[in-house]
Amino acid sequence: MNDLKKYIREVPDFPKPGINFYDITTLLQDARGLRETVDRFCWCFLDHQVDKVVGMESRGFLFAPVLACSLNAGFVPVRKPGKLPAKTVRHSYELEYGSDTLEMHEDAIRPGERVLIVDDLLATGGTAAATVELVRGVGGEIAGLGFVIELGFLPGRQKLAGHEVVSLITY
Repeated sequence: MNDLKKYIREVPDFPKPGINFYDITTLLQDARGLRETVDRFCWCFLDHQVDKVVGMESRGFLFAPVLACSLNAGFVPVRKPGKLPAKTVRHSYELEYGSDTLEMHEDAIRPGERVLIVDDLLATGGTAAATVELVRGVGGEIAGLGFVIELGFLPGRQKLAGHEVVSLITY
């Protein structure tokens, strides 16, 4: 599936020297690239009986709702603290240099619902692993995790061991 790389702009030394940033805005701007991305996710997860698609703030919001519609599922946003208006559940997790917290409405997923987690990038896996914990904490079952891009030289996939992980592009 790495042929989707043609839609990704590589920006060297962003946001700081030595970092190669993979910009998905060029994929989003291209109608064919966007359609191919959504279609490939659908093909990968069509037989997974998905009830909800979770997207993490903020770039997960770009793919998860479209995929949810295509899979005839609901969409659930996972956000930074204080952004959701109703009662939430939260999960804090450690980063390389500090910690972070994610929240989700406590009634967004019912016990036993099958959940697909989608984001633009799998790097170290911290955000995805925290989202798995949020979903499992309210009784959801993980149907799989989908990422547009995976940085294969980082340990993200290892943090998600035991779950099906699909990455459309690997660097």
